[in-house]
Order: sequence, then structure tokens, then C-alpha cells
Amino acid sequence: MKVSVQAEPFDLGAELADFGTGRADVGAVVSFTGIVRDDTGAMEALELEHYPGMTERAIAKIVDQAVERWSLSDVTVIHRHGRLAVGEQIMMVATAARHRVAAFEAAEFLMDYLKSRAPFWKKEHGPEGTSWVAAKDEDEDALKRW
Repeated sequence: MKVSVQAEPFDLGAELADFGTGRADVGAVVSFTGIVRDDTGAMEALELEHYPGMTERAIAKIVDQAVERWSLSDVTVIHRHGRLAVGEQIMMVATAARHRVAAFEAAEFLMDYLKSRAPFWKKEHGPEGTSWVAAKDEDEDALKRW
């Protein structure tokens, strides 16, 4: 299991190259990569702040829940912090499980958690200045299915 909160970009190919391979208990690997997007047409960058240590522990706790609930063989969660330009990778989730349904559901569960509950504070930068990003109702609603 791997949980990393980092400022540096990650190499998706390298992260996934050996993920879940060589194991007799893995029948499915699912991965998701989040990209910084501009919903307004005026965002230049997204800045993420966090408390080192606390954020990693919070993510590791939810990873442990996913491992137990879906009997995962392996998990990788990488989430970046700092100032990220539109189009940059912001996070990735990879899950490995015996069956595809478990791998997909666990990945969605982790992504929903990261979007709405992981302790990051987000600030948008644009030509008009900066503004903090508020929680969205649809992100909170996504958690209700779990």
C-alpha cells in the first residue's frame, strides 16, 4: 500500500508499471488520474494546502477501510499539493483486487473521499486574484452511496 502527498509531479506510467502484477490473487487493476481543470474559463492555477502528517494519516485511514471492505490486494494513492497549473496531474488512485467490481468500487470510494473529505484546502488563482474553493453539494452527495 502506498500513500503519498507530494509537491512533485508523478510518473503515471512508472507508478502503474508493476502495480498488481506477479500476484496470483489479483484479477483486476483500476486506476484514475485527476487533472486540474478550469470550470470557469478564468483559472490559471489551483493551490492546495495541507498539514503534513495529518493529511497522510487521514488518507491512510480511508485506504485501510477500502482494503478491508473490498479485500484489496494493493492500493496506491498519490495526491499533490502546492500550486498546480491547469492541465497538471493532481492525484491518482490505483486499486488491485481479485475481481473488477471490487477494484472499481474501491477506486470510486477513494476518489469520492479524496474529493470531499481529505484535509486539503484549495485556492483558485486567476486574473482577478485568488479565491478559496468551497465544498460542493454534489461532492458531498457522492459520499452517501458508500
